[in-house]
Amino acid sequence: MTTDPALHPVRNLSLLRDRNDAAVLSAVRAHAGTGISRVELAERTRLTAQAISKITGRLLEDGLLTEAGRERVAGQTGKPRTLLRLVPRARFAFGAQLGRGELRLIQVDLTGAVTAEAETAVDPDAEPGAVLDRLAAMVHELIAGSGDERVLGLGVACPGPLDARDGVLHQVTGMPRWHGLRLREEMERRTDLPVIVEKNTTAGVLRSPGPDDRAFVYVGDGVGAGLVLGGRVHRGARTNAGEFGHQCIDPAGPRCACGARGCLEAVCLAALRDGRTDEAARALGIAVANLARLLDVEEISLGGAALLDDPEPFEAAIREELATRIPDPHWQAVTLTRASRLAIPRGAAALALGRLFL
Repeated sequence: MTTDPALHPVRNLSLLRDRNDAAVLSAVRAHAGTGISRVELAERTRLTAQAISKITGRLLEDGLLTEAGRERVAGQTGKPRTLLRLVPRARFAFGAQLGRGELRLIQVDLTGAVTAEAETAVDPDAEPGAVLDRLAAMVHELIAGSGDERVLGLGVACPGPLDARDGVLHQVTGMPRWHGLRLREEMERRTDLPVIVEKNTTAGVLRSPGPDDRAFVYVGDGVGAGLVLGGRVHRGARTNAGEFGHQCIDPAGPRCACGARGCLEAVCLAALRDGRTDEAARALGIAVANLARLLDVEEISLGGAALLDDPEPFEAAIREELATRIPDPHWQAVTLTRASRLAIPRGAAALALGRLFL
């Protein structure tokens, strides 16, 4: 049986229509504050006026777009152009952060604005099934609370290693009972929603647009990094890139939960547990400078509760190490920013919203 898409014209037509719809919705979303006309949509998407008319008619009928006033272009004759805007609450998506000791869930509208959220502590030694049951219950509670079931899907972000393509976890550091868990299948069965599984740090770097070369560095219940390189998210050959916390920075250092010795994660977390924040900050600063030199990123965003609870020592150490270890820090400048505490679930929700947008 062939699977060549060229031999399936109906499927090809459906895929093309979905892609064109997504292009239009993305262009409208980019003009959320002002609205955009059909003429401008044709220019920005390079679709014909006839195609734009059909697509916008369909999206208006589906309630995803609304007509929002008119504008007259300078020098234009005839009637003013009708502006189109996204209807933010026409659809919703969920983003979950599955941590070693907590669950965090948010509901977002089509603009990515958070419309509801919930969180709860979990026992790190609990059976995975019980934790997933609780997460599913939280999803259903938010749906019931909003009284709206127009949900696009659920993005679940969790620590790695994991296979994002198949939604399967592999030897998750500090979560041995989760090895081999088919997380996507388990959550789809519990919620009846389309589910996307992603590494927590990759979700963090995708929480919002940014420079084409950037990183999200996380220090919380673990240490990791999410990467966007050349304008594309970098997941690696097995979708497991970003194991930033498992670079060895001290061969004689403490044993890591992954089994190796002297990992950045082990050094940082041990220092933080003992109240040695400056030591943890310096270790992170060295590792971030290594990352900046290796990948030439333009921006590094810092997140995770352990870092955000006391960010100044970390930021100071990172700036010092960048200035010391990069040969020409003025030419190879790196911008440091702070992510919000909802960065990871926001990124997970953005993946679920991606079903509608390019």
